[in-house]
Amino acid sequence: MNGHDLPVDKAHLHVEWVEPKSPSSVTEPPVLILHGGPGADSRYLRPQLDAVADLGVGRRIYFYDQRGADRSPQAEGEEPPSVAVHVSDVDAVRRSMGVEKVRLIGYSWGALLAMLYAVKHPQRVERLVLLSPAPPSTAIRIEYQRRMAEAMGRPEVKALRDELQQRKDSLSPEELRRWRFALAVTPYFVVPRRALELTPFLVKQRLEEAIWKSLGPSFDLRAELATLAHIPSLVIHGEEDVIPIESAVETAALLSAELVRLPSCGHVPYIEAPVPLFAALTRFLA
Repeated sequence: MNGHDLPVDKAHLHVEWVEPKSPSSVTEPPVLILHGGPGADSRYLRPQLDAVADLGVGRRIYFYDQRGADRSPQAEGEEPPSVAVHVSDVDAVRRSMGVEKVRLIGYSWGALLAMLYAVKHPQRVERLVLLSPAPPSTAIRIEYQRRMAEAMGRPEVKALRDELQQRKDSLSPEELRRWRFALAVTPYFVVPRRALELTPFLVKQRLEEAIWKSLGPSFDLRAELATLAHIPSLVIHGEEDVIPIESAVETAALLSAELVRLPSCGHVPYIEAPVPLFAALTRFLA
């Protein structure tokens, strides 16, 4: 793994990249992976998504921590970044990769950021993968929030919570942190215990709030997505995701994209459905 800090206007972006384990003279163009949140960083996509570097003939893959994360600090006194600033940062990372057109994989909020970037810079996007994409309008967020609350009340989550109570005195501080984090993100999983496999992360609330505030209460990107039909696109979504599958179906239709539905999978397919996920990515990125 390699990395550096990329200077941008009033901030630095922490960028890392992963090389194929068996590099050859024939590799695919590099891929930039955008993490979710908003307000998180790229570490929680890893190590699982490092495997994208070795799919097919392989390629270099890039991650970066979005502006305001611990490893991507803003200049002192700066306000949390707006959507427009995040879009500008994606373009700065693209330029640092040395490519005129970028292959993007966006996960969750990162998929929405990828859509926003493609709308702003369609000539700079070669291929677009939306993995468990956040809805392109505010209307669907209400149903998402309802599902999140409902999923927290599942018997399997209560059983996991009771197990923690029984075991907490025997856990190390790091193990206890992982368990508490896992309990907070169980709604994203069909099998709540699998949340323990996710690398813990922290969402900075002020960064998240700035995103939704800059998008506005009546945000709706759907009409603009239809203008991107010329970009080869793939939408991958778990059928049990708390973000309704209907949102992904609509997004794929607007983009004229291929849709891959993952049965018995929630919001984190790189943990709950890695085999069909990586099969779809291998085919699409070839």
